[in-house]
Amino acid sequence: MYTFKTALLTFALLAGTVASSSAQDAMPGHDMAAMGGEVASILPEICKSGGEAPMMPMAMDPDMDQAHADLMAGMDAMNRDMMTGAKAEDIDVAFVCGMIPHHQGAISMAKAELAHGDDEWAKEMAQKVVDAQEAEIAEMLAWLEEQAAK
Repeated sequence: MYTFKTALLTFALLAGTVASSSAQDAMPGHDMAAMGGEVASILPEICKSGGEAPMMPMAMDPDMDQAHADLMAGMDAMNRDMMTGAKAEDIDVAFVCGMIPHHQGAISMAKAELAHGDDEWAKEMAQKVVDAQEAEIAEMLAWLEEQAAK
């Protein structure tokens, strides 16, 4: 069973990692490991009740600078996981399952701002996004655990 502790541990481990060769292939010339984008799925099994959506890599500009590539990192996985989650059989579960990768995408973008941004206001906003979205993901994973136990 996918427990709340397991969900939090999974989230913590994946929050700063990138583990998809598809995403690497989508961004030639960019070091995905250095990007801080979240590519590996953190969706619990209940989110996959409608089947998994395929990975559809975005066409990336190989001439994109590292800061912008970092901003885009994780978008493929976010889109795939949002589509997978939205296919869950129960509409309430589908909503929550779609929101988790949406929030994870926001965290990925915020981490890119934190790594490359110059403006203090924008960096403070990025940190607020990370803090808020991580807390909400934890809440959503806990709710999904309750739903899976029903």
